[in-house]
Amino acid sequence: MTPELVAGIMALYFAALIGISYVTSKGANTETFFTGNRQSPWYLVAFGMIGASLSGVTFISVPGNVGKIGFGYFQLVLGYLVGYWVIMGILMPLYYRLQLVSIYTYLEQRFDTITYKTGAFFFLVSRTIGSSLRLYLAATVLQLFLFDAWHIPFAVTVITTILLIWIYTFRGGIKTIVWTDTFQTFFLVSAVVICIYMISQKLGWSLSEMISQVSNSEYATIFHWTNYKSTLWFPKQFLAGAFIAITMTGMDQEIMQKNLTCKNIGEAQKNMFWFSLILVFVNLLFLTLGALLYLYSNVKGIALPPTSDALFPTLALREFGLVAGVFFLLGIIASSYASADSALAGLTTSFCIDFLNFKNKEEKVRAKQKWWVHVGFSVLFLLIILVFKEINERSVIDAVLNVAGYTYGPLLGLFAFGLSNTRKVKGILVPVVCVLSPVASYGVNYFVPIWFNEFKIGLEILIVNGLITYAGLWLVSKKSVQS
Repeated sequence: MTPELVAGIMALYFAALIGISYVTSKGANTETFFTGNRQSPWYLVAFGMIGASLSGVTFISVPGNVGKIGFGYFQLVLGYLVGYWVIMGILMPLYYRLQLVSIYTYLEQRFDTITYKTGAFFFLVSRTIGSSLRLYLAATVLQLFLFDAWHIPFAVTVITTILLIWIYTFRGGIKTIVWTDTFQTFFLVSAVVICIYMISQKLGWSLSEMISQVSNSEYATIFHWTNYKSTLWFPKQFLAGAFIAITMTGMDQEIMQKNLTCKNIGEAQKNMFWFSLILVFVNLLFLTLGALLYLYSNVKGIALPPTSDALFPTLALREFGLVAGVFFLLGIIASSYASADSALAGLTTSFCIDFLNFKNKEEKVRAKQKWWVHVGFSVLFLLIILVFKEINERSVIDAVLNVAGYTYGPLLGLFAFGLSNTRKVKGILVPVVCVLSPVASYGVNYFVPIWFNEFKIGLEILIVNGLITYAGLWLVSKKSVQS
């Protein structure tokens, strides 16, 4: 695939996104940016959330990781399903009943302003780092197959990437993103299906033969029961998946902001129910694709690239033909931008509502400040991506999920504490607990293998972190005085 073709595809793709933005942002104000005027069709939100939830990390790293852990990632996905149903039954009714724009205002109503600001701060840190790493992956692929050929520096690639997102989100915000994410999810799923089809054709396998080859391969192992010390042990993965979904979706402004644009709680719950089922199926497609990539490499005698994240891009763009290459490119762009654009809108919303007190300001002031906040987070994305490029030595999906375990833990503890009892916390001690909790969790993660004969904590460090936060909040709280 020539750089000129790649550039042409990108130009058409972003022209379509900007066109959607132009139509959906007509008459938009800050209320439209933050809530979509609460008129989003539930089925569009459900389908578009697939792309936002998966991101370029799933698109690249999940297939690549099959060579290391087989279908073990599916244990996590099954946990996701339980987590989404908890969100549907507990958190969403709460958010709709309180008519929240930023979900962290719940913490202010339940506790106080300091607790509220603490929760919002941890979201900003968590989502900024996570979304930056996802964008890093997209920029790396574009650099490899387009900008390197033109000798354009990586920093320019990243700037271009972020600028394009900014252009089509800065006016319509979440209203535009509901529609652009639907557009992008279509290309993401299509890319996976087409690549699976192309690999099967090149290997001469029918659908039934392809399923048989994958299921009988060394990569098809899903459940890991035997070694409880391993990070892949099923109970660890399943519980981690459930709590990752609860925190990274149900306690995440970016994702819940889309759900809160639905007309009512009934439609929002329908959206979450169908989204959860479709997401399980789509993840299974990604794992099947990963097994096929390794099987194809074995059959054709192709040397594996030095990093697992490079496997899918290398084969799709060099082995499977022009059609697969085009759809791979569309898929990586769609998955990365569907996640990044909603993150940028979610971060902007949270900062404006949670820290700039927008509800008491005139529309002209709100619009100006929102613009600068939107620019500020775009620049922050750029800086984090450039730093990560210098230090990255591992699969991006590992990096994203491990960072999330430490940064989302305090949010899990805060919400769990608020929902499970009526105790009151003592203001200034809340941020102290929330800062010390990740530090203590890191210590637990470091010493447990030493103290307990190589027993390893994996992604369930999120649960440990949440429990430590909960315990700390209990210690600094007091019983509620009934009036």
